[in-house]
Amino acid sequence: MAGSGNEHLDIVNMKNLPPSWSHPFGTDQYSRDLLTRVLRGARISLTIGALAAVLSISIGTAYGIFAAHFGGRIDGFMMRFLDAFLSIPRVLLLLATLALWSPVPLWGLIVLIGTTGWFGVSRIVRAETLVARQQPYIEAARALGASHWAIVTRHLLPNVLAPVIVSATLTVGNVIALEAGLSYLGIGAHEPTPSWGSIFLDGVDFYAGNWWAVLFPGIAIVVTVLAFNVLGDALRDVLDPRQLPATTRQAPNSHVEKE
Repeated sequence: MAGSGNEHLDIVNMKNLPPSWSHPFGTDQYSRDLLTRVLRGARISLTIGALAAVLSISIGTAYGIFAAHFGGRIDGFMMRFLDAFLSIPRVLLLLATLALWSPVPLWGLIVLIGTTGWFGVSRIVRAETLVARQQPYIEAARALGASHWAIVTRHLLPNVLAPVIVSATLTVGNVIALEAGLSYLGIGAHEPTPSWGSIFLDGVDFYAGNWWAVLFPGIAIVVTVLAFNVLGDALRDVLDPRQLPATTRQAPNSHVEKE
């Protein structure tokens, strides 16, 4: 009995502890270890970013390919419909929707972010599809009687995968930053589900004396978003052969002019 009391944590004295060996990221105003919360928030933020990006890229790819493949009035109507959505600021649309639907569940947040972020992707996919559909093998597939589904899945979709992969990588970083901003405003992820944005929000009120409560989740957001952006740029250089490095980009007849 005497030793059992030492096994209980002193929750009162563990409040707002600075970084130490026992708590590398310190503790917050509720005596919670910030390192544990940041790691837990990483799973939530990355899950939201990945699933929302997959949903956004899937909708945008399907929309862009469908519009470019059928063309004509269908393409014109779908593009005017897209222009109408592009005229509405995404953040304003999310703020209005989340303010009416509060508290929003995690799956609802993923759906809302994913269904409002596919507009730019659809334009890129449409442009790439318009170029691909003019290739001779597409005309040959049509002449052989290939169905629309076969043309889209076997010929058009593989040709637009490179920009889609790049867009998906960049979208994950953008979604993480967007979710953190929404959670910071109090309309994103809610307790007891910690995301980096909600952890940052919890520490703002006590920032004056507890700088670690906002520093470490902020660093996690910045580093992760920067990493996905760098990865997206690297994939664009690898997957797009038309973008040559500046050192190798020369005119074909440059050696002739020197002579």
